[in-house]
Amino acid sequence: MGSSSNLAAASGAFLLFVTTLTLIQLAYAQNSKQDFVNAHNSARKAVGVGPVSWDAKLEAYAKKYAHQRVADCKMVHSKGPYGENLFKGYGKPYSAAYAVKQWVAEKQYYDYSSNTCASGKVCGHYTQVVWAKSVAIGCARVTCNNGYIYIICSYNPPGNYIGQRPY
Repeated sequence: MGSSSNLAAASGAFLLFVTTLTLIQLAYAQNSKQDFVNAHNSARKAVGVGPVSWDAKLEAYAKKYAHQRVADCKMVHSKGPYGENLFKGYGKPYSAAYAVKQWVAEKQYYDYSSNTCASGKVCGHYTQVVWAKSVAIGCARVTCNNGYIYIICSYNPPGNYIGQRPY
């Protein structure tokens, strides 16, 4: 009996370890530099815009700003020299792909022919993602002190110039 209860305990501990490891992997899944780039390039390709590439300088800028927001997690733009998209979510391990998907979901509110957003709607995050002249990105993802996930992507050159079309 002793060896079978030890085996059961060891099996239970192993299962707990595997479950914990899986949850940790999910929390960090889809948050690599390439995940951010792929999500952007998928949206850009859909409208015939060339790809973006990862830029270490933009990444450093995004990381620095994200870490400044860890204490309050406020959705406040950095007012820096780059284009910028922000995302904040709570309750699940939000990924790079998820954040970009939310920005791209604004496409439904963008009217290319008039180069405007639908009344009362936001589409500037989408237009920044697909802004043809923005060819480099750098992003960061942090967990704020209040448990929220905060994601920032910086774009160079910046986009969303009034009177100009994104592509």
